[in-house]
Amino acid sequence: MKNGAFSDYKVFAGNSHLELAEEIASIMGKSLGKATVSKFSDGEISVNVWESVRGVDVYIVQSTSEPVNDNLMELLIMIDAMKRASAGRINAVIPYYGYARQDRKAKARDPITAKLVADLIVAAGADRVLTMDLHANQIQGYFNIPVDHLVGMPILARYFKEKNLENVCVVSPDHGSVKRARSLAEFLNCPIAIVDKRRPEPNKSEIMNIIGDIEGKNCIILDDMIDTAGTITNAANAIKSMGALNVYAGATHPVLSGPAISRIQDSAICELALLNTIPMPESKKLEKMTFLSVAPLFAEAMTRVYTNGSISKLFDVNRAF
Repeated sequence: MKNGAFSDYKVFAGNSHLELAEEIASIMGKSLGKATVSKFSDGEISVNVWESVRGVDVYIVQSTSEPVNDNLMELLIMIDAMKRASAGRINAVIPYYGYARQDRKAKARDPITAKLVADLIVAAGADRVLTMDLHANQIQGYFNIPVDHLVGMPILARYFKEKNLENVCVVSPDHGSVKRARSLAEFLNCPIAIVDKRRPEPNKSEIMNIIGDIEGKNCIILDDMIDTAGTITNAANAIKSMGALNVYAGATHPVLSGPAISRIQDSAICELALLNTIPMPESKKLEKMTFLSVAPLFAEAMTRVYTNGSISKLFDVNRAF
């Protein structure tokens, strides 16, 4: 659709992360659209849109984080409401895409929930998805609509660059994060190491070996998400015990469920940099945590989508937002 085909653009939000949605809208020079997302007495979700969206390029900001099912249903119902109100285009802005970890059949009779959620979003009426750091890149292919897959690594990379650490080594917490670790290592001009782990059951990991030289180095562990924090704290404790000087860590999605907070507090991690794709209650915040905002990046991406600008330029780690 050509630039100018929409009468305007508007930013709406569900209840999952109003603070982030308001920050994004403010950067774009907008106020959040007037909509109410509430519940009936039996728990069903009610959505009311209080302004016209006919012919408008609509952006719905909603992370599908805890409570995952409620937030997902809010997103789906808001998309349906916009579709039935004749919105020009409906863009689902999902900073954290829940149900992404089951992206393939790892064993017999496994569901593929990442594909199921993609089908639900498309069936509800979304025309486009903007998200960040999917658990697996192939999830983009589960959608039959355009997906703009933003990456959080440049934000974390610039933060660690500004710390001016010496004798740095970037550590991948598992084999699946090697590409991300290598990108950061290239930006910081330092070597990488890889943690060889196995996962005997969901939410549990065991360190088998460290591939690379980490002795006497300031190590930075980079991952896409931290859930129960077993992987990243086990990796941090292992490399510290093997001679690392200091252990820093960074992640895009701070899920932080179950024993995550106590594990992080008691771990060898001296500082943990997290992006705000998921709201973080004060009760979970620790002194060693630093929060970096993704709002400027999403605001820039949404503006470029509306104006048909290039999204690929936003992947440049040297770009300042």
